Amino acid sequence: MNYADSLAYYVYILASAKNGSIYIGVTNDLGRRVLEHKSNENPKSYTARYKIHRLVYYEVFESPQDAITREKYLKGKSRKFKIDLLETKNPEWVELYERFMRGGNI
Repeated sequence: MNYADSLAYYVYILASAKNGSIYIGVTNDLGRRVLEHKSNENPKSYTARYKIHRLVYYEVFESPQDAITREKYLKGKSRKFKIDLLETKNPEWVELYERFMRGGNI
Protein backbone atom coordinates (compact mmCIF):
# COMPACT_ATOMS: atom_id res chain seq x y z
CA MET A 1 0.00 0.00 0.00
CA ASN A 2 1.24 3.46 -0.87
CA TYR A 3 1.38 5.49 2.36
CA ALA A 4 0.29 8.65 0.60
CA ASP A 5 -2.86 6.90 -0.66
CA SER A 6 -5.93 8.91 0.33
CA LEU A 7 -7.81 5.67 1.04
CA ALA A 8 -5.43 4.79 3.86
CA TYR A 9 -6.22 5.21 7.55
CA TYR A 10 -3.55 5.72 10.17
CA VAL A 11 -3.07 5.11 13.85
CA TYR A 12 -0.22 7.28 15.02
CA ILE A 13 1.81 8.09 18.09
CA LEU A 14 3.19 11.55 18.79
CA ALA A 15 5.71 12.30 21.53
CA SER A 16 7.09 15.37 23.23
CA ALA A 17 10.58 13.81 23.46
CA LYS A 18 12.12 10.38 23.97
CA ASN A 19 10.35 8.87 26.99
CA GLY A 20 8.21 12.00 27.23
CA SER A 21 4.46 12.48 26.97
CA ILE A 22 2.73 10.53 24.21
CA TYR A 23 -0.51 10.84 22.30
CA ILE A 24 -2.30 8.25 20.16
CA GLY A 25 -4.69 9.25 17.40
CA VAL A 26 -6.38 8.03 14.23
CA THR A 27 -6.81 9.87 10.91
CA ASN A 28 -7.28 9.39 7.19
CA ASP A 29 -4.76 12.16 6.40
CA LEU A 30 -1.64 11.75 8.50
CA GLY A 31 0.29 14.64 6.96
CA ARG A 32 -2.50 17.14 7.59
CA ARG A 33 -3.23 15.85 11.09
CA VAL A 34 0.39 15.98 12.24
CA LEU A 35 0.66 19.55 10.92
CA GLU A 36 -2.43 20.46 12.96
CA HIS A 37 -0.70 19.12 16.07
CA LYS A 38 2.59 20.87 15.24
CA SER A 39 0.86 24.21 14.69
CA ASN A 40 -1.06 24.01 17.98
CA GLU A 41 -4.25 24.60 16.01
CA ASN A 42 -6.19 24.12 19.24
CA PRO A 43 -4.02 25.79 21.94
CA LYS A 44 -5.99 24.14 24.76
CA SER A 45 -5.54 20.61 23.40
CA TYR A 46 -3.52 17.96 25.22
CA THR A 47 -0.86 17.95 22.50
CA ALA A 48 -0.49 21.74 22.57
CA ARG A 49 -0.34 21.96 26.40
CA TYR A 50 2.37 19.28 26.64
CA LYS A 51 4.20 20.15 23.38
CA ILE A 52 3.56 16.73 21.85
CA HIS A 53 4.50 17.35 18.23
CA ARG A 54 6.89 14.61 17.08
CA LEU A 55 5.50 11.81 14.91
CA VAL A 56 7.34 8.74 16.22
CA TYR A 57 5.15 5.83 15.09
CA TYR A 58 2.30 5.01 12.74
CA GLU A 59 0.44 2.04 11.33
CA VAL A 60 -1.54 1.94 8.07
CA PHE A 61 -4.98 0.38 7.63
CA GLU A 62 -7.30 -0.05 4.67
CA SER A 63 -10.51 0.41 6.64
CA PRO A 64 -11.52 3.08 9.14
CA GLN A 65 -13.05 0.42 11.39
CA ASP A 66 -9.74 -1.45 11.66
CA ALA A 67 -7.88 1.78 12.44
CA ILE A 68 -10.38 2.84 15.12
CA THR A 69 -10.33 -0.63 16.68
CA ARG A 70 -6.52 -0.54 16.83
CA GLU A 71 -6.49 2.98 18.30
CA LYS A 72 -8.90 1.97 21.06
CA TYR A 73 -6.86 -1.16 21.76
CA LEU A 74 -3.63 0.81 22.09
CA LYS A 75 -5.22 3.50 24.25
CA GLY A 76 -6.32 0.76 26.65
CA LYS A 77 -2.81 -0.61 27.05
CA SER A 78 -0.20 0.41 29.59
CA ARG A 79 2.38 3.08 28.91
CA LYS A 80 5.07 0.37 28.93
CA PHE A 81 3.22 -1.57 26.23
CA LYS A 82 2.93 1.55 24.07
CA ILE A 83 6.60 2.43 24.49
CA ASP A 84 7.70 -1.14 23.75
CA LEU A 85 5.58 -1.11 20.58
CA LEU A 86 6.95 2.24 19.44
CA GLU A 87 10.53 1.16 20.13
CA THR A 88 10.19 -1.99 18.00
CA LYS A 89 10.11 0.27 14.92
CA ASN A 90 11.71 3.48 16.17
CA PRO A 91 14.01 2.80 19.15
CA GLU A 92 15.46 6.32 19.16
CA TRP A 93 12.06 8.05 18.83
CA VAL A 94 13.23 9.78 15.65
CA GLU A 95 10.82 12.31 14.13
CA LEU A 96 9.15 10.55 11.18
CA TYR A 97 7.06 13.35 9.71
CA GLU A 98 9.47 14.42 6.93
CA ARG A 99 10.21 10.79 6.04
CA PHE A 100 6.47 10.06 5.82
CA MET A 101 5.86 13.11 3.64
CA ARG A 102 8.59 11.92 1.22
CA GLY A 103 6.76 8.60 0.90
CA GLY A 104 8.97 6.55 3.19
CA ASN A 105 7.92 4.30 6.01
CA ILE A 106 9.16 3.50 9.48
